[in-house]
Amino acid sequence: MTRPVRREDRVRRMLDGPHPQLPAGLAERAAVRGSRLLRRRRAARALALTVLFVAVAAFVVWAVAAQPWHVPPADTTPPLEGW
Repeated sequence: MTRPVRREDRVRRMLDGPHPQLPAGLAERAAVRGSRLLRRRRAARALALTVLFVAVAAFVVWAVAAQPWHVPPADTTPPLEGW
């Protein structure tokens, strides 16, 4: 037999055997923990979106005020040559 087939046979034998006893209230604890993790993920996502929105708004305000796409006027004139 090949190696993966032997592993599969071992796993099938383990699953066919007697199942261990689970602690009482395991499903309830898992549900409570899952809902807690879900609330944390939602809060983290909301915080990340809020920070992103504030950053974009701050950039837009800065861009409108500074207008970085305009070339600033030169302080000095170039030298006059050829006269």
